[in-house]
Amino acid sequence: MNKLIRNLIAKIPIDALANPDPVVAVLPLEGVIGTSGRFSNAINLSNLEDKIKAAFDIYNVKAVALSINSPGGSPVQSELIVKRIRELSEEKEIPVYAFAEDVAASGGYMLALAGEEIYAHKASIVGSIGVISAGFGYPEAIEKLGIERRVYTAGESKSLMDPFKPEVEKDVKMMKTLLKEVHGFFKEFVKEARGDKLKDVKKNIFSGQVWNGEEATKIGLIDGVGDMRSIMKEKLGEDVKFKRLKDEKGFFKGLLGVHRPNVSIAEDVIKTIETRGEWGKYGL
Repeated sequence: MNKLIRNLIAKIPIDALANPDPVVAVLPLEGVIGTSGRFSNAINLSNLEDKIKAAFDIYNVKAVALSINSPGGSPVQSELIVKRIRELSEEKEIPVYAFAEDVAASGGYMLALAGEEIYAHKASIVGSIGVISAGFGYPEAIEKLGIERRVYTAGESKSLMDPFKPEVEKDVKMMKTLLKEVHGFFKEFVKEARGDKLKDVKKNIFSGQVWNGEEATKIGLIDGVGDMRSIMKEKLGEDVKFKRLKDEKGFFKGLLGVHRPNVSIAEDVIKTIETRGEWGKYGL
């Protein structure tokens, strides 16, 4: 075996050993952002930690490229992922570039802020810098069905926005205040990351609106239009190699589509519907 390895090494040109091709680690950030308990195939720091570290540890890696396709989700998980990527980028002195595919919206756009530069395709959907809380109310429905709702709490706000009770003005005001505060955090996060590149800050950028790649470039949300391979070859040369981090799945796990243990079919259906609803906002 040692002789075989020596023979293989002997056939490699000395120049290739002395000057190996630069490598770009491609880190996919795909799906709804949040805890796995709420969304099917959700992305969060816990799920991504090993892949993030692996991206910066690849031999001869010269840059990490974030391949983003996300309609958003949890602002907390988005921030945690961004901070971890930035931390390793600074520690390893390896630059990070972000590339939006179909969608980099809301928390998905926040993920892109981990990159020193952000790029998208012409038809990519970018932006949606806002916060939303959506649900349903069923008080009249349960009344018609003759169902009595019994809820006992300690703390007057413990049953905040209960869907089986009529809306309470005080609760609605509290929820709107909370959403406004989270929106304020999101805006400051974007301003800090993009700085003077941003245009039209006072009007549309933080309205929750979305743009295509070209329009997002004009207002400074991204740095340009282009695909990952072309942009990275411009920066690192034509000989650059791409190493995509992949999920490790067992044969039967992938074949049967099983992603989480101890989850009923009904729960899986509900989570899938929620996930599709997030993508559906952008026609996907």
